[in-house]
Amino acid sequence: MSDANGANDLAAQGGSGTDPGEDQGGPVARGTGAAEGGPNESDRSDHPHEPNQAAATGNSGATAATGDPAGTGTSATGATGAGVSGPGRHVRVVLVDDHRMFRTGVRAEIGQTDRTGVEVVGEAPDVDQAVSVITSTRPEVVLLDVHLPGGGGVEVLRRCSALMADAEQPVRFLALSVSDAAEDVIGVIRGGARGYVTKTITGTDLVDSIFRVQDGDAVFSPRLAGFVLDAFASTDAPPVDEDLDRLTQREREVLRLIARGYAYKEIAKQLYISVKTVESHVSAVLRKLQLSNRHELTRWATARRLV
Repeated sequence: MSDANGANDLAAQGGSGTDPGEDQGGPVARGTGAAEGGPNESDRSDHPHEPNQAAATGNSGATAATGDPAGTGTSATGATGAGVSGPGRHVRVVLVDDHRMFRTGVRAEIGQTDRTGVEVVGEAPDVDQAVSVITSTRPEVVLLDVHLPGGGGVEVLRRCSALMADAEQPVRFLALSVSDAAEDVIGVIRGGARGYVTKTITGTDLVDSIFRVQDGDAVFSPRLAGFVLDAFASTDAPPVDEDLDRLTQREREVLRLIARGYAYKEIAKQLYISVKTVESHVSAVLRKLQLSNRHELTRWATARRLV
């Protein structure tokens, strides 16, 4: 499960089952106001907190779902939830997130095709199933979480590189994550994603971002755009973190979860591996980074904004 410590505003649309402390009035839950002309993206750039993600534990498998029939996308006046694209616009989308409740909320918020123009044609909770459903459905846009079992969003991008490079029918990726860490943003952009927005985004703005990515635009939440500008402003290669480069992708996943306070059993469940394998990864991380215990590891990860 990616970023499983809290509930998500978008997931608030997915029904019951959220934590008692979940903010039910988050940006997407207030989609009606956004559709009627709510605050623009810049007004939310200093949002006081990152909403928690719903604590659902069950993950459904990848699905190549049949979406609603494509509509023409008329005026959003009087509509509830996400805004509407221009007349005649239509985009086929796959949702990739290991949190079933969140996927349900996103589908409910943006997937009313006759109103939004967005047709959700498939879902997936992990890397392997994501690659499978993306390959079989060939959507125009994939909403991709960054932290996924099986190697993360970067691994999905790597394995779908040929689809992204298809000149006639390119599959484009928009990262949608609770994380606003510079490493995550830069990693998926280097991997080929066309944009990166956080899960505080409203349904209206998410629909708009999807269509912009379909058109080939680059889309970022305002604060995150600075990370990308800083990373690519110079023709010189950015500094390499040699310590971090010693770790495999799976070791980085375990490192991040350990730093967030997860127990070994919880990590094993999130990554679909055994507790013994988690222990082996932790030992390897401590040895490679020359650290003594998980407390030092947490401080190390926090200093590099990996948490």
